[in-house]
Amino acid sequence: MLWVLLLLLAWAAAGTACTRLCLAAVHAATADDADADDTIADRAHDLTLYEAAFLSGGPRRVADLTLVSMARQRRLLLAHTGWATVVDPRGQDEMERSVIGAIGPEGQSRIAPVRAAAATADAVHGIADRLVSAGLAVPDGARAGVAAGVRQVRLAAVAVVALGATALLTPAQSEMPRGLVALWFGLPFALTLSCLALARIEVHPYSRWASPAGQRLLGALTRRGGDDRTDLTSVAVHGVRAIGEPDLRAAFAHREPQHWRA
Repeated sequence: MLWVLLLLLAWAAAGTACTRLCLAAVHAATADDADADDTIADRAHDLTLYEAAFLSGGPRRVADLTLVSMARQRRLLLAHTGWATVVDPRGQDEMERSVIGAIGPEGQSRIAPVRAAAATADAVHGIADRLVSAGLAVPDGARAGVAAGVRQVRLAAVAVVALGATALLTPAQSEMPRGLVALWFGLPFALTLSCLALARIEVHPYSRWASPAGQRLLGALTRRGGDDRTDLTSVAVHGVRAIGEPDLRAAFAHREPQHWRA
């Protein structure tokens, strides 16, 4: 009977996809739990602004924070026309030196390519590696694995519906009522929906960059105030939309390609 073969295909698609997603979620949870408990107590007092920026928005947020920080110290001029000009060529840390290097020997460049180059610098990779080792950031493999697993389960759900529709539209070759055939296909479809719902509950605490432990540290950082880092902390956590100066905010808003937006 054709509908039985289609049902077996539906179960195979649903079972394979759900298994892959479950394994990816377990891997992500294991990576986070390895060091998370000890990390919070040890690092609550020394989460740097660069680390906060990475946990909040990834490499591009780190590059934005560096540009804003240098502009506020008058060591970099960010014009409202979208150009960056070096005022002081001596970077105070690796990230600043990466930005100055991205601007180039002429000392002037558009902000968008500078941001892109700084986001891929070795200094950013070093920040990412430290945060992953500390259990505060989600490893690339775990993040990609969960996302791929969710996509596969969604595709499996669509495949189950398509196979079920094919079985129902095929001329009857057995005495099985069509309502009962639909019910049989509803079982693997319910499996995919349940798996997606569980994944949203279990994996939802993970942002794109920060693990649950990292998000708790970010929350503690934003609750602390009263020092000269507070405004830059807002930029690190919320991006360039948190910039208070209109001219400086306009420099970032002038970026032409839409995908550069924070």
